[in-house]
Amino acid sequence: MNKEVCLVINTPKAKRNYAEDRKTIRKVCLKYKVSYITTLAGAMAAVKGIEAVKGGNGGEGSVKSLQEYHALIK
Repeated sequence: MNKEVCLVINTPKAKRNYAEDRKTIRKVCLKYKVSYITTLAGAMAAVKGIEAVKGGNGGEGSVKSLQEYHALIK
């Protein structure tokens, strides 16, 4: 609510019944427009992307959405 969280990574334990937690976390993320990731592979990709941007390798024009990359395919 105070705009301090900008990304949620929720990877549940296999032994725990996580259905209710998953639903609650997803609803709150959608309500407050916070990005959320539910897999370790997705989390690692996000971290690598954030590191690239912060390290200067993701400057203006070099970071694109999937839709932008798709539009470049001819």
